[in-house]
Formats: sequence, structure tokens, C-alpha cells
Amino acid sequence: MPLRLRDCHNFHDFRDLAKRRLPGPIFDYIDGAADDEVTRARNTAAFDEVDLVPNVLRGVEAVDLTTRVLGQTLDLPVYCSPTALQRLFHHDGERATAAAAARFGTMFGVSSLGTVSLEEVRKKHATPQVYQFYFHKDRGLNRAMMERAKEAGVEVMMLTVDSITGGNRERDKRTGFSIPFKLNLKGLSQFVMKPQWGINYVTHDSFSLPQLDGHVDMGGGAASIGQYFTDMLDPSMDWDDVAQMVDFWGGPFCLKGIMAAEDAVRAAGIGCAGVVISNHGGRQLDGSRAPFDQLEEVVQAAGDRLDVILDSGVTRGTHVLKALSLGAKAVGLGRYYLFPLAAAGQPGVERALDLMRDELTRDMRLMGRTRIDQLTADNLRDRRPH
Repeated sequence: MPLRLRDCHNFHDFRDLAKRRLPGPIFDYIDGAADDEVTRARNTAAFDEVDLVPNVLRGVEAVDLTTRVLGQTLDLPVYCSPTALQRLFHHDGERATAAAAARFGTMFGVSSLGTVSLEEVRKKHATPQVYQFYFHKDRGLNRAMMERAKEAGVEVMMLTVDSITGGNRERDKRTGFSIPFKLNLKGLSQFVMKPQWGINYVTHDSFSLPQLDGHVDMGGGAASIGQYFTDMLDPSMDWDDVAQMVDFWGGPFCLKGIMAAEDAVRAAGIGCAGVVISNHGGRQLDGSRAPFDQLEEVVQAAGDRLDVILDSGVTRGTHVLKALSLGAKAVGLGRYYLFPLAAAGQPGVERALDLMRDELTRDMRLMGRTRIDQLTADNLRDRRPH
């Protein structure tokens, strides 16, 4: 019997359904990571080395999952992290993600490489919005992107700092995956096997990158996504550059891709409101530490000077509780909602967030906690050698 959305009860079910519906090269783009994908696997495995210690008889009939992060109040301690190219996964793309996040009262993000304009989703939904962007060699473009986000009413600016060049994603190389499509025979054959995806792709709005209109030529093949990272992004970016952007933005500014405690301290020093501990889902530097392994160190170093967010590897409510117990203010979801998006669009993302909310509520009760701020390191025991 074919797997259906209502049969999906966890991350692995959504991943299986997405794999059945997506052409292989697109599935591998979501699922894959850099080099041997060791870090991708470690991101989730790290949570298994810390155990929860519940308390009982605490009177936990009502559970409050709200949290405040980067100046925003969220109904859930998780949010949909900004990710690129979402209309490749499902024809509604960011429209589906934003609508689902709004229904659950949480934050969502639009990427510089997003396929729906940040203005469109800002007008449709009142929930907090993040704009994630990359630092370009063209300083005027950086300024223009922030001005555009200001005018659109975006609340939080999030600069990705771990992607000054693209990671070595060998799955994409094997199929020839790129934007615009330049697939090899192996890649093309996998598209032929999933005709419904192709029908949806050609019968809906033309694919575009509206945040980069006028900067990247998608039609003539003048610049692929790989070339965008190689040719347009500036590896010379330094702390002085970021400090100028923080001052110009004038609102909550967050750095995504922080792993070292000293970098979090420096981010606080230049006025950042928060940092996202992330290794880009293992898609950049293979062999790097898992964000969860670094969380306690970063939180202790940063103190109360900024909000620390965890991202990468989260597939369960218990993962979220462990991160919150170590001081994370919120947790970013990536593949956790991208596979449901690919599987079923907005209903898929809503089901994934509903399952996460149910898991968090149930697990909070089992932990003997009624509010997020009651979670502390005392709830945990570390099995990792010290």
C-alpha cells in the first residue's frame, strides 16, 4: 500500500514519502551533505549522548510552549529556518511554509535564494519573519537587500556566515544537479521516473529567484547557483563588515553558522541580538562538530548578552527539549519541514508542525514541566566522556 500523508508519524516517514515523490537529484539536494556526510549524521546522533531526567508529580495539566527570541514571541520553541529553492521541492514553496508557520504562530524565514518574494509572504502573514542573506562582493547589493527587507517589514535579519563558498556536495555532482538544470543522463533519467513532479513544475508559476532579480541570470545560464556562491559571495567578509551591517539594520540582527564560543562573544560585542549554532546541516565543512555538542559552551560564553538558537539535526521533540535545557532560546527546523513540504505542500508542513507540537507537549508533561523556562541543565545527564 502506498505511503500517504496521514500515514506519516515522524521525520523518517516524511523523508520516505518525499523520496517517492521527488526526482532523485532534487531529493538528494535536500538530503545530501558535504564530502562523506559524517557531520550530517553526527548532528542528530549527538542528541543520543545526553539523557533526559524527568520529574514526577508536578501537576502538568496545562503546558505553555511559548518562547521569546530575537525580540519575537513564538507559540512554539521551534521555527521554520530559511532555506533555498523551495519551489523545486513543491510548486507552492515558501507560500506553503509561511502559511503553515503562521497557523502555528511561529517564525519562518525567506532566503536570498528563496523562490517567492519576501514582500509577498510578509503581506499575507503577520507572524515574525526572518530574512536570511549572504554577503556579496557588491557592497551596494548587500545594502539594497537590507533596505528591501526593511521596507517589507521583516523583523529579523539573519546573515549566513558559514557559506562564503559552497560545500563539496558530491551527490549533486553525480547527477549534475544545478540551477538552471544541467543534468547528466543519470539525473535526467530520474526525472523521467517522476512525471507528476514535472507536470506540477511546468504548469505553475515560472521558477525564479525574486530576491536576486537583476543580479543572477536564471534564464540564459549565465550564472548557476554554484557560480553564485563562487563568483558573487565575498570570502573576505570580516567582523568590521558585519558590524556595519548591524548598525545599518538597526533591529534584531542574527548570525547563522556560528560554532565557536569566541565568535558568539564577538557577535554580542558588535550588537548582534542572537546567533544560530549551525553547520548548515552538514552541507559545508564535513568533519565539523555537531551544533548540539557546542551548545553548552556557546551559551555559557555568551551569557545573557544574546539569544542562542540551535539548528541542524533536529528530528524529535526530545531533541528540542535537550537543546532548550542547555540554554537555547529556540530551535530551527530544516529538513524536518522540507521533506513534508516536498511530500504534500502546506498540509505536509502543517502535519509536521502539529506532530512536533504534540511531541513537545507530551514530553514536557513527562518531564514534569509546564513552561519552557523551567527546563535547565539539571534535567540532563551527559554520557559523553569529559
